[in-house]
Amino acid sequence: MPSPDATIDLDRLAVRLDEIVREAGDIALRFFRDGAERWTKGDDSPVTEADIAVDRFLAAELPSLVAGSGWLSEETADTPDRLACRRLWIVDPIDGTRAFVENKPEWVVSVALVEDGAPVAGVVRNPCENATYAAVRGGGATLTTAAGTTALEVPDGEDLRGLSISGPSSLVGPLKSCGVETGKWHYALANRLVQVAGGTLDAALARPRAHDWDIAAAHLILEESGARLIGFDGQVPSYNRETTRHGGLIAAAPRRAAALAAAVEEALAATAAVVT
Repeated sequence: MPSPDATIDLDRLAVRLDEIVREAGDIALRFFRDGAERWTKGDDSPVTEADIAVDRFLAAELPSLVAGSGWLSEETADTPDRLACRRLWIVDPIDGTRAFVENKPEWVVSVALVEDGAPVAGVVRNPCENATYAAVRGGGATLTTAAGTTALEVPDGEDLRGLSISGPSSLVGPLKSCGVETGKWHYALANRLVQVAGGTLDAALARPRAHDWDIAAAHLILEESGARLIGFDGQVPSYNRETTRHGGLIAAAPRRAAALAAAVEEALAATAAVVT
């Protein structure tokens, strides 16, 4: 059996990972078309039998791909055992369950492999649109659709005027004075973030309290496309910590991300001053 510290052939892993995530998406898609039982979790968020079925499928398929890898999923009870693992699978079986139950084709399957706190492989798959965003560390990012596979490269710039930005109105609204425009809203945070890598959006924002499973795969896809994912404080998120939660987030090309971080800080300070 390979050592848990053995170097991973990421290109080879990416092929099998793509196959597994596609199959997971097909499982979810069947429930989406035929109907799925649903209920509410303790935090008032929805969950369906599709979430559970996909979670179980991925839990059976992914860990064996990487020796000694741990597991973290939105739909699996978290345990501290994962903290001792150098490598960790981070999974959201269906990111955007609200869209799923409302019959909106904007949900995605999101899977990342993290090594030493940073993502090294990631896939975000939208089965309804037959679209797969994928990346491995150092290998670039791609978008694969029925039309073929395209390498992703995000242009940069400091000017915020005219940029299409998607995020909560409480964050995007105060930035209107900078000349930004409201882009299409995406229920699933992973889906919102990869739209920046794909060029559909210039930037995306997220409120504090996103979890590892919401962002890890999209994080790598952004970085490998030439963009960044940073906190409002300018710091890059890290993973497999005791807490799975993160602060507010910005996804954009590097100079745009820095300009947005400054604009968000100013907007939040102005809002706080009004409130107090």
